[in-house]
Amino acid sequence: MEETTNQKQFGTLTGVFLPTLLTILGAVMYLRVGWVVGNAGLIGAFAIILLANLITFSTALSIASVATNIRVRAGGAFSIISQSLGLEVSGSVSVPFYIAQSISVAFYILAFAEGWQVIFPQHPTWLIVLGAFSAAFVIAYISASLASKIHYLILTAHIIALGSVFLGSFAIGGKSGMIYKPEMWGSFTDGNFWVVFAVFFPAVTGILAGVNMSGNLKDPRKSIPIGTISAVVLSMVVYLLLAFWFAYVATPQEMLSNFTLMVDKALWGPAVLMGLLAATFSAALTSLVGAPRILQAIAANGIIPKGDMLGKIVRGEPRPAMFVTGGITAITLVIGLLSGGLNAIAPFMTMFFLITYATLNGVVLLEQSLGLISFRPTFTIPRFVPLVGLVGCLFVMFLINPIFSAAALIVIVALYAYLSRRTLQNPWGDVRSGLFVTLAEWAAKRVSRMPDTQERAWKPNLLIPISQTETLIGSYRFLHALTYPRGSVHVLGIHPPEQAHRVKGAADIIQAFQRDNIFARATILEDDDFVQGLRLAIETLSSVFFRPNALFITLDSSMDEEQLTMILKRAQHKKTGAILYAAHPIAHTGREQTINVWIRDQSPEWQVGLRLSRLDLSLLLAYQIARNWNADINLITVISDPDQRANGEAFLQSLITLGRMPKNTHAIVEVGDFNDYLTCAPRADLHIFGIDRQRVSLAFVQRMVEQTRASCLFVQDSGQESALA
Repeated sequence: MEETTNQKQFGTLTGVFLPTLLTILGAVMYLRVGWVVGNAGLIGAFAIILLANLITFSTALSIASVATNIRVRAGGAFSIISQSLGLEVSGSVSVPFYIAQSISVAFYILAFAEGWQVIFPQHPTWLIVLGAFSAAFVIAYISASLASKIHYLILTAHIIALGSVFLGSFAIGGKSGMIYKPEMWGSFTDGNFWVVFAVFFPAVTGILAGVNMSGNLKDPRKSIPIGTISAVVLSMVVYLLLAFWFAYVATPQEMLSNFTLMVDKALWGPAVLMGLLAATFSAALTSLVGAPRILQAIAANGIIPKGDMLGKIVRGEPRPAMFVTGGITAITLVIGLLSGGLNAIAPFMTMFFLITYATLNGVVLLEQSLGLISFRPTFTIPRFVPLVGLVGCLFVMFLINPIFSAAALIVIVALYAYLSRRTLQNPWGDVRSGLFVTLAEWAAKRVSRMPDTQERAWKPNLLIPISQTETLIGSYRFLHALTYPRGSVHVLGIHPPEQAHRVKGAADIIQAFQRDNIFARATILEDDDFVQGLRLAIETLSSVFFRPNALFITLDSSMDEEQLTMILKRAQHKKTGAILYAAHPIAHTGREQTINVWIRDQSPEWQVGLRLSRLDLSLLLAYQIARNWNADINLITVISDPDQRANGEAFLQSLITLGRMPKNTHAIVEVGDFNDYLTCAPRADLHIFGIDRQRVSLAFVQRMVEQTRASCLFVQDSGQESALA
């Protein structure tokens, strides 16, 4: 996404500090601080205010830290999260956050109407709502610059209101002043400590108001930390002073019963009413300016399908997004007017604010924990700070409303699942790769301290040497059956000098594997000697983590028997299995319905142990392929001594049972000659044979393909797998 250059740019005061401060100093300050003190007492109120601010201040510090580490683009929290956790996480969090922000405009407008009717009770609610919403929308639509100028007027109204409040501390103008002895710890008449805390906490949740303006800031890296932290600290001081003031100017009974007590106790009551109206209108205006910028950034990054229009900037303003935001607000206002209020869904919206804060704290905590050199903010904070913010946000969520918290999390998880399926292209890097690398390094260190054999963790991780891409293309379908869904493919392209074109298409095949959800990668080597290059690769890869555990070679007429034997011995020495694939030139893998696994005559020792002589890899591959083909498996052994039939049948049944082979696995014991039985054995689409570790006979390979009239696998165990594990 390209940054827009014709947008009005704001500094710290206008762009971050004022929007944040004015949103925090909202209606709760005028209507609920006294109620908090009346319930909790002075010390209890201080504890509630400080605890609430501990969570938001920790979040503000986290925002400040991450903002000094990245280039914060348009969208505020969306930009920060997407550059750390990717578009999927950011989109799943930011879309509900945007909707909550848009709906909150309606709450502020309705609160404004309630305050207006205190002064002018004869005015109809719908008319006040229409006028306030129209005024806020027109101001926001014209420009954020005009809105910022209005903020100065609103700040003036706040200053006058608070000045009148604190002048009410003195016995002048007919006011009694601070004459009451405060109750230090309240009786919590209307609810316990946490109930009162839950009522107060939404008052301090405006800390992203300035961050939302990130696309319009001259220097986000400087303005966001300074403006946000300053606003949080100053608002906390104001709330503490107000709690102190209430404790001395009124009794607990007055504070509990009169929500407009501040108007009565201030030196000039109308100033407080003006402040209340200014607070609610300011919050509505700030949200109406900030929310469209979130939507514009979301749409510009492809989160919203066919949302290109919403991502446009018109004359420096996100006007298409503003119309959508205005529409959501208008619909919400109509619902509120018809239903008598929106209190029922208010906690649900608070959840999305808190989830966004929690995610921002989680971003910083993750970045700090990974210890990547790319995370070097100029404003550093201890690790416990984002931890406090993260845990605090989650705690408050479930404290306020566990059901709405769970519902909000379900919405976000569902959105994440949807966005993940869309495979969004992130225009900038994020830390997810670093996270996975760190986890892989941790796992590698753990595995390196464990015993060498990992039978229970076995899955087909194939090393596939090729000298031309066509070999890989011809085996693609079969390789898919061998490795899907948990296996992996490592293609090794070996070509002579000046002949790189022979393996040029390997990258395209790798992408095809990846589209089919198979982990795949490719390495290209330049070597005159194919066998020498392969031996070198086996030596090198045998010592790496996530090393291949089986060598897959497609046999053809150009294969040299001596060289093939040498390769298999090298693989055996490095504890790597080998799979030789001899495709039938016409049938290939046929109908993919039946697999025959040929088991050597075990006479006279028909014992089943953890290690099966040259059988483990054959059985595991048969199971893997049959699962993807939905095929039947025949375990076949040909014996020369009729007296051994019962032992042979018991042996095969034990393999089926102990090896947990599929239900459609059958045991077949035939008395006679192996070569004679080949032509009359059950018809199959694939035959699997164990091979002699001393020497590979290509003549035998060719004869098996001809006699079975099907494709064949010739398998050599590595000694590291077990079909019975």
